[in-house]
Amino acid sequence: MKKKNRMDVNPASEKRRDFLKKGALAFGAVSIVPSHVLFSKPEIRDKHGKLLQKASLVPSDRVNLACVGIGNRGGQVINAIDETGHANIVTLCDVDMGAEHTLESMNKFPKATRFQDFREMLEKDSQNFDAVMVATPDFSHFPVTMAAMAAGKGVYVEKPLARTFNEIELLMKAADKHGVVTQMGNQGHSEANYFQFKAWVDAGIIKDVTDITCHMNGRRRWHGWDTNMSKFPAAETIPDTLDWDTWLATAQHHDYNHDFINGQWRCWYDFGMGALGDWGAHIMDTFHQFLDLGLPYEVDPVKIEGHNALFYPQATTLDFKFPKRGKMPKVNVSWYDGMDNIPEVPEGYGTSDLDADIPAASNGKIQPAKLNPGKIIYGKDLTFKGGSHGSTLSIIPKEKAEAMAGKLPEVPESPSNHFANFLLACKGEEDTRSPFSIAGPLSQVFTLGTLAQRLNAKLEFDRDKKVITNNKFANALLVGPPPRKGWEEFYKV
Repeated sequence: MKKKNRMDVNPASEKRRDFLKKGALAFGAVSIVPSHVLFSKPEIRDKHGKLLQKASLVPSDRVNLACVGIGNRGGQVINAIDETGHANIVTLCDVDMGAEHTLESMNKFPKATRFQDFREMLEKDSQNFDAVMVATPDFSHFPVTMAAMAAGKGVYVEKPLARTFNEIELLMKAADKHGVVTQMGNQGHSEANYFQFKAWVDAGIIKDVTDITCHMNGRRRWHGWDTNMSKFPAAETIPDTLDWDTWLATAQHHDYNHDFINGQWRCWYDFGMGALGDWGAHIMDTFHQFLDLGLPYEVDPVKIEGHNALFYPQATTLDFKFPKRGKMPKVNVSWYDGMDNIPEVPEGYGTSDLDADIPAASNGKIQPAKLNPGKIIYGKDLTFKGGSHGSTLSIIPKEKAEAMAGKLPEVPESPSNHFANFLLACKGEEDTRSPFSIAGPLSQVFTLGTLAQRLNAKLEFDRDKKVITNNKFANALLVGPPPRKGWEEFYKV
């Protein structure tokens, strides 16, 4: 498919944008400053340097956004961003531009400039957008995001941040270096569960947590595959619309096969992060942040059913062990996936409810036949059950909940959903709730878990040195194989 040049730019508009950009920079703007906004109130600090008032920005229009990955999940994200009313979708980029799954976004935003290669997009069209949304396969989040940040763009990146531990480390360093706005797409971080969990921790309702059970027992794409598979599927003809070389990005060469694209990439260790990377960010995010878990010192594959060196297991139970943090005790987080790999639930658990806003991941039957995605949190005095994404916690059993009803703190409402939060942060009006500094360590937990799955081996991890101490091969996989020739530049901060 012939790649189109950027949209024609009105010279007067270009001069205005340059003037406003220089004016904003003259005020000492921090992080991303869209070229179409001006400071209305300056930053104010006291004599000790303490921030008293953030600089306020008054938008004359919306954040101009480039979207990389516009079909499937990318299309959903674009629609959600558009519904906020805070963005102009000005640039579309997809390696399979013109394929059926990209047509909805192309037709909805016909005036947007189009590209198949994000590198060309940043080179030729960068002056026309302020921020970038990344909804490519897990393994290719990294190069797109690194390049966007280096260009001074704020980035909204679907979860998980990247496929390897080291790539996430580099993303956090680059975000700090370039000072741009960052947000990982774990939407629950801007919904009710986020604010409830924080309020309950602050009020001492959630305390002395020692064990957490996480469960995601829905069918996955690779369930039922031949676990004796020893080589990747055979090469097929590359679709006319697809730039396969750019799709591969930093990954080692693979011949094209339809089982690598359109969500199938999630099945393979080389491309995706399996059930853990897909749902972990929606189940673990709040307790990981507000219980200050950081990185585990051990990951133990308690159960690996249907182990294969190429794709994810049919069922997995992983134990993540976290050390004491200040006055908080050690925590064991158990992760369960697989259709019939159902964890035990405490007495008085009740039913497994599914939030109406969450895609069903099971047949919705009352447990113990099935559990919908969620978690069980065991504290010293209280036990909590919760769902996924923004689903709130409840105290179990019912009698305990009734006894605590008058002691629960008021929970504030979210001022913005996750997409609006990112766009408002780009305009200087809010701080993102899931920046790379918070989402990075969470995503690194997933990379350690997928290594334990891939090797079917217990991993001992030095949290300070960030190395695996009991398995040299696993430690090498924290970095992974070198990028393909021509893609090395993205690994430099």
